[in-house]
Amino acid sequence: MTDTDNIRPADSEAPAPRPSRLHRLMRYVPLIAPVLLWAVPCWVLLYTGQRWPLPVTSAATALFALGLVAMPLAMVRGHGRRQRDRAAIVGDTLLGTSWVLFTWSVLLGVLLRLALTVAGVEEGQGRARIVTWAVLGATAVLLAWGYAEARRVPRVRRLDVRLPRLGAGLDGLRVVLVTDTHYGPLDRARWSARVCETVNTLEADLVCHTGDIADGTAERRRAQALPLGTVRATRARVYVTGNHEYYSEAQGWVDLMDELGWEPLRNRHLLLERGGDSLVVAGVDDVTAESSGLAGHRAHLVGALDGADPDLPVLLLAHQPKFVDRAAAEGIDLQLSGHTHGGQIWPFHHLVRLDQPALAGLSRHGARTLLYTSRGTGFWGPPFRVFAPSEITLLVLRSPHLPASP
Repeated sequence: MTDTDNIRPADSEAPAPRPSRLHRLMRYVPLIAPVLLWAVPCWVLLYTGQRWPLPVTSAATALFALGLVAMPLAMVRGHGRRQRDRAAIVGDTLLGTSWVLFTWSVLLGVLLRLALTVAGVEEGQGRARIVTWAVLGATAVLLAWGYAEARRVPRVRRLDVRLPRLGAGLDGLRVVLVTDTHYGPLDRARWSARVCETVNTLEADLVCHTGDIADGTAERRRAQALPLGTVRATRARVYVTGNHEYYSEAQGWVDLMDELGWEPLRNRHLLLERGGDSLVVAGVDDVTAESSGLAGHRAHLVGALDGADPDLPVLLLAHQPKFVDRAAAEGIDLQLSGHTHGGQIWPFHHLVRLDQPALAGLSRHGARTLLYTSRGTGFWGPPFRVFAPSEITLLVLRSPHLPASP
């Protein structure tokens, strides 16, 4: 395997894109979202004709008010400068709970009322209470199921990916992708070890981690990350930074991954050779790197490809799917990304799509470029995954010069 790491001056790179619609919208979310997440379910469940006894209404209203106050306070204390893990767990759990409760209060508040009307159930206290109990029941089931989905070892998703420029000697190359492990306030050291054990059963030639290793510094989350050092690959283990590294001293994570035997592909590439054919494996820093203020950190695709033979196929690691526009312009064959979590808690995927060109799975961009977007191996924040299962991905690269193996 050949290593090249020449980097051209930064002025050869295209200007950074303007902030997306989602980023502009997110400026107002901290002010509006908590009120909507707690006030809407409170109104739907308590004040739309249920006529609960006064003590019930008062106690439940106080509970919603407590959630409205406690959630942002816990989030700030948990994810702000103090980074108190217990506060983060409380805030994250309240955030996930309120999102699911809000979603199903709106859906069932409308759809179930419509269904009951069609069924001939008269409007009144009975119908209103049916909606309330249905919303609470659906929320409880989805939260329990979503928690189990978030905490389990991800299932392996297998797929063949045909690359027209891949040489016959590399047909059948096994690439495993893990991403968005998000080691954090909930200690997941045992989970991390089990994930790595699963990866090792896949007999990978190349293992990739496309960023967002953790929420917290490398020193703080070291115990959860250490099992990554046990991951095996016949050729290489490669890593690129995600946006969350830049909230938590990114260079520390680069250094730790290097210590654990992973190759941090910071705007550079490796050459993977087998059977007389070669594949360029390149990586770039996350697109948020330049705004982090860390010296030398930026997404620099031109530098990552400097010195690579333009006739060779290229596998690119880039944390965010939206980097695919630059990848397609450079004729990249396959980009591997994470970041989206598949939406993590439905229907959040609609907001993700405002910012990213793909949510999950394989998609084509431009004349040549394929993008594979993983739903992520772990979870961020709320310990729930609803209709967005986590994954460990096994991609088997196929050459058109040989028939695919069974």
